Amino acid sequence: MKKILFGLTLAAGLTLTSCSSFLEEPILGQQDMKNYFATEDECAKQVIGCYAYLACDDWWQIYKHYGLVDMCTDDEWMGNTTQEPGDYLPLSHYTGNTIEGGNAVQNFYQYRWKGILQCNIAIQKIPELTFNDEAYKNRLIGEAKFLRAFMFFDLVRNFGGMPIIEGLKMPSETQGIERASLEESYAFIEQDLKDAIAVLPVRSAYAEADMGRATKGAAQGLLGKVYLYQEKYNEAKTQLDAVISSGEYELLDDFSKVWSMDYNNSKEGLFEFQTNEDTRYGVGERFSVVTGSRDDSGWSWGGPTSNLEKAFKDAGDDIRLKYTILHHGQTDVPGDPTWNEDNPYIISPSKHKSARANMKLYIPVDRRPSPYDAAHIPLNYRVLRYADVLLMKAEVENALGNDAEAQKALNQVRDRVNLDPVTSTGKALRDAIRLERRLELALEGNRLFDLRRWKDDNGKPAICNVMGQNGSFVRYNTVESTDEWEISNQNEASNKGYNFDETRDLLFPIPNSEITMSNGSIKQNPGYN
Repeated sequence: MKKILFGLTLAAGLTLTSCSSFLEEPILGQQDMKNYFATEDECAKQVIGCYAYLACDDWWQIYKHYGLVDMCTDDEWMGNTTQEPGDYLPLSHYTGNTIEGGNAVQNFYQYRWKGILQCNIAIQKIPELTFNDEAYKNRLIGEAKFLRAFMFFDLVRNFGGMPIIEGLKMPSETQGIERASLEESYAFIEQDLKDAIAVLPVRSAYAEADMGRATKGAAQGLLGKVYLYQEKYNEAKTQLDAVISSGEYELLDDFSKVWSMDYNNSKEGLFEFQTNEDTRYGVGERFSVVTGSRDDSGWSWGGPTSNLEKAFKDAGDDIRLKYTILHHGQTDVPGDPTWNEDNPYIISPSKHKSARANMKLYIPVDRRPSPYDAAHIPLNYRVLRYADVLLMKAEVENALGNDAEAQKALNQVRDRVNLDPVTSTGKALRDAIRLERRLELALEGNRLFDLRRWKDDNGKPAICNVMGQNGSFVRYNTVESTDEWEISNQNEASNKGYNFDETRDLLFPIPNSEITMSNGSIKQNPGYN
């Protein structure tokens, strides 16, 4: 933890901004704790600084790990086969090499802790100032607690139990602090979210300029997910029902709108990373470039698998397939007239493992800011949306034996994409819900955590039956698949997942540098060197 805490400053650097948003001005310079938090405006700016750490100022701090998460599943390949894979390969192919798999987890780990420290400062210092409007004061504290919970949950679901550090602590004060248990870590997250729910406004209470701030619904939805991950089904149901009954959220009428720049902060979005195309701030999204075709100014990290495409086709899910996976040679790219029979879209099979790209993050040519390869693409990253809430609701009701309620929630999501309602019950309904989560939320960073937490009929986490020497995904790619693009490109081996070890790979490794800097108080996850 020493390394983390040495590198942090108070309300310094960039703020997260968007056009006509609450985050309009960058916070510049390093603040003196003795003189700061003397006004309401300074308190507000500290909270804005907390938002800035959600995605930071470029792709490599947070988005790199978000991309890795999907690469570790049956939904994505590492993808790029023209460059040295760096830390993506050992992690996504489950080699267990913590040295080669370094900075994708290290950067994420450190920047999440930096964000938590900013939240800690806000939570500690804002209560010391008298506000003219006490509700506003409480709201700022609630926002900081929501953000701390979000970032801490991000760490816990990736690495397991984390040290619980509150307030502004110097490196000497953190010596000897050990990782809390998983139960203690979740309890910490739960309390922050409960505190946030008590004081945060509902979505409709915010002015347009404040869209993107944490809301009561966002906190309830996230708490529902936190409970679901622990199989606390009754508690999850309470929170998810509160979101659904609030009337604040609804599904967009057309799936094509879900990841459109024109629908940032829509009524389907509970929480999104805010972006801006102004290069002065550097807080726009660049993940679209990272995942885009190398033949179209992209870097091609994270290519959808034929296994994922087969799942769509087997389900008759043409609509979501169209807006999830982009193919080599495609002549009709939704929303972009640039590509046609005379000028097809190119994702060269020799450069890309599957000759496929992420359509959800695709930006039409005429909508791309200049220069394109910069952190200023104004597409908000959807972190938690209403479709996810409905599918969590379906899962919870099925687990509680309330199959009629589960069907109702599930079929709302299916109806949007013209799929027949599901009428099955019990285990068959459970499997239908799991499949629906894969299709609806594909390439959105949920699949790995779902596979890790779901238990299959043999009692093992679902990922243990997908990866490994006898895993369904490994078997599909090495024995069953006839996909010419994947078979022809072995610069990324088709046996991804073969080395999966269920005693090790249900968590990512703690960065070795953090263990060293802790002087041994932080212990590595089982199975890693």
